[in-house]
Amino acid sequence: MENTGIWVAVFIIIFVLGSILGLRVSPREKALGIMRDNARKMGLHPRLVVAPDWTKIPMASEKRASMVAYYSILLPEARLPLMRARVADQKLQLVHGDDKFKDLPIALKGIYAIDMQANCVGLYWDEESDLRATQLDDIKAYLNSLAEL
Repeated sequence: MENTGIWVAVFIIIFVLGSILGLRVSPREKALGIMRDNARKMGLHPRLVVAPDWTKIPMASEKRASMVAYYSILLPEARLPLMRARVADQKLQLVHGDDKFKDLPIALKGIYAIDMQANCVGLYWDEESDLRATQLDDIKAYLNSLAEL
């Protein structure tokens, strides 16, 4: 009988500790949150969106589209043409838009596709490729340079 009480107490302690440790945020999620917050502070607009068909990002499952990070900048006074391009071999492959964007080099890691419309330029990005947020300044500079072309 005495051993049963000890085992019950140990089991309860393990259960409570497991529940507390399960509430901790994973380091990956914490890094993503910090990166998105830093992006907002510097004028980028990060959000998760359903991957458009034209990007050719693989589906998460047969019936469910993948969610992908979309980082964009807004240029209130701009009148940009519609442009959509996928990234292959570190170059833009034009899906729709002006030929001046065709085969433009892109030195950023993890970029799936770029789109431009009206007063917004954005890119679809695999955030996992840069959890330390070393590319945020380069992303903003690249998006601004695309808008000026």
